[in-house]
Amino acid sequence: MAGIKTKAPRMVLAGDIGGTKTRLTVFCYEQQQCRLTIEKTFHSKDYPSLEVILREFLRGQEKIASACFGIAGPVTSGIVKTTNLPWVIDIQSIQKELSIKKVEIINDLVANAYGIFLLKKRDFDVLNTGEMKKGNAALLSAGTGLGEAILFWDGKQYVPSPSEGGHVEFGPKNKLEIELFQYLFDRFGHVSYERVLSGKGLLHIYQSLKESKRYSSEPEWLSKKMEQEDPAAVISEMAQQKRNKLCVKALDMFVSIYGAAAGNLALQVMAIGGIYIGGGIAPKIIWKLKDGTFMEAFKDKGRFSGMVATIPVKVIMNDRTALLGAARYAMELLGQR
Repeated sequence: MAGIKTKAPRMVLAGDIGGTKTRLTVFCYEQQQCRLTIEKTFHSKDYPSLEVILREFLRGQEKIASACFGIAGPVTSGIVKTTNLPWVIDIQSIQKELSIKKVEIINDLVANAYGIFLLKKRDFDVLNTGEMKKGNAALLSAGTGLGEAILFWDGKQYVPSPSEGGHVEFGPKNKLEIELFQYLFDRFGHVSYERVLSGKGLLHIYQSLKESKRYSSEPEWLSKKMEQEDPAAVISEMAQQKRNKLCVKALDMFVSIYGAAAGNLALQVMAIGGIYIGGGIAPKIIWKLKDGTFMEAFKDKGRFSGMVATIPVKVIMNDRTALLGAARYAMELLGQR
């Protein structure tokens, strides 16, 4: 109608930048509504930089109004050296590449944290119902690496805060885990939780058990399968099918350590508002996470076991959570500056 001004739709770019893959989406933002227009996944290690991926992705697209990228690595003064990629991502370089100022780079777990509040009930699987309380929450995500984020409760809302807690020293809790620590220490010196709780971490656990000769040996068919496929996926598959005791025990240890680490995080930040388990591994082994091994280790906190047992624990089953969080942040940038 004449005389009525409507805001033109604006294009928002969101990215989830990981050591294995880079996922980019463009949303059309119009009248407070958001519509996905394009999404594409790239193999991160096939490219020398994020800028090259952006150039390829945006070729022929409309001009972007704002952008936000969740990146696996510590962000300091607008710069991040990716943990599992040989990239250095500088916000000024991205602004120049996109020819806009409204750009933000945030830790990938912070992006996940923003995305949590856009999810629906069906996007979660519950490991522990617990008691719903207002207070801090936290996120722990095992995938290519191990990420953590804190969701600080300020009395009115949750404020996501970054953490690099996945790189603190691994703390074994029994003799078998002490042997695992020694195995990793001999190879890496510093043994972080990421060395254990990641895709490579599951393989490390398997190899440690294999060398200990405590369990059945590795049959030839399994050796060949692990050479041809992703070893972590093979270990999980064989454990689920109970075809090999080494695989069964390796996954059992992995999930127990995962639960213990999640319980540690809950105590460290007083996460009475809940613990969220994210990352690419959890949905693939949800059957194992729900067999009691995870929660048994989660609750085993000595004098604080009772308190930890009341904390809700949920697994994020939606693999687009970080993208949704980055998109939400990018939309907020449209109202800034």
